[in-house]
Amino acid sequence: MKISNSKKLFEQAKTFIPGGVNSPVRAFNAVGGDPLFIQSAKGAWMVDEDGNRFVDLINSWGPMILGHAHEAIEEAVAKAIKGSLSFGAPTGAEVEIADLITSMVPSVERVRMVNSGTEATMSAIRVARGYTGKDKFIKIEGCYHGHGDSFLIAAGSGALTMGNPNSPGVTAGTAKDTLLAPYNDLTSIETLIAANPDQIAAIILEPVPGNMGLIIPNVGYLEGLRKLCDDNGIVLIFDEVMTGFRLAPGGAQELFGVSPDMTTLGKIIGGGMPVGAYGGKKEIMDFVSPVGPVYQAGTLSGNPIAMAAGMAMLNILNDNPEIYEGLNNITARIAEGFNNNLEQLGLDYYVTQLGSMFCMFFTGTKVQNFEEAKMSDTTQFGNYFKAMLERGIYLPPSQFEAHFVSTSISEPIADQIVSAHLDALKSL
Repeated sequence: MKISNSKKLFEQAKTFIPGGVNSPVRAFNAVGGDPLFIQSAKGAWMVDEDGNRFVDLINSWGPMILGHAHEAIEEAVAKAIKGSLSFGAPTGAEVEIADLITSMVPSVERVRMVNSGTEATMSAIRVARGYTGKDKFIKIEGCYHGHGDSFLIAAGSGALTMGNPNSPGVTAGTAKDTLLAPYNDLTSIETLIAANPDQIAAIILEPVPGNMGLIIPNVGYLEGLRKLCDDNGIVLIFDEVMTGFRLAPGGAQELFGVSPDMTTLGKIIGGGMPVGAYGGKKEIMDFVSPVGPVYQAGTLSGNPIAMAAGMAMLNILNDNPEIYEGLNNITARIAEGFNNNLEQLGLDYYVTQLGSMFCMFFTGTKVQNFEEAKMSDTTQFGNYFKAMLERGIYLPPSQFEAHFVSTSISEPIADQIVSAHLDALKSL
């Protein structure tokens, strides 16, 4: 595999960009080696600056559910561009996509467009605090909600009372209002609520985490959170930046039949373009300015190009629900193939799959939370990542990230992935 152009670009990038990348995971620090610079993508395939071709299992971290450069989305963008790239004023497209989102996502009665998932989660927490008049919130360990100060908190010795900043620049004052609990553990949530009576505004989590690898909620976990929030006047927020419109037309909340009070959404509602949204019950969302006292604004919110791409994407998903059955079947085919390979080689790694998301943990135990995910052999994952790359399969460059399948991955491509997986494991 030739990498000279990518290597040259990376050296040049490090002169002007911190670490040579605009998002840390792209630096390949978790897997070793230098990142590949991507030139183009179409359908299931990406091509780097050296002409190497890869099956893409990142899909821009989820939103390219229809594959890259889908014709309907490209046409919608080309048409919208003719009307200008941005107005900083309301457009009909914003109304149209808001109508569609509220019809598709069970919990969303009102929705506000923003520019990223990070903006969406930051805004949702602010609104929940304004609505409840409380300051603290519970974050689930290992769930990622962007790089807002309140979310960059790690558990410390006082994990049941408050967290500690895990990034310079985050103040202890900010951290004291963020409480942490393990995923799939209702008892820890009950303990936090009891230790902080009438002080907790919200619980925020990925209903199906994809940022500590893919982890499935235990039976009754999401339902238990819903009841605890109802019983204690707490706003339940589902971060569906990854799972929204991917696991089902209405996201994980539709799949599991549990409706949060608020939902955050991300790039998929822009067809992969920079966009986000937060929404929820009317009485909560009506606390947002200009009808309510909680301030949030954005010049590029509801950007007409992103709205056009998102409408094209969501209309296809909404009008063709059979897409999900096909996606789920292809992903299950890959996961089953991985398990068969592990059995053939006598390896005891843990493969997990839900809908069109999956991953393989380099540990032999079932993974139910972040602490168990961290038991994985990350060095061996790095070796595996490079072996898969050499065989034309582009995985997320971290053990702690879910893989995403698109409709462009056919049965023959799925079988190619499984074959590469077997060869890669044999090479380790």
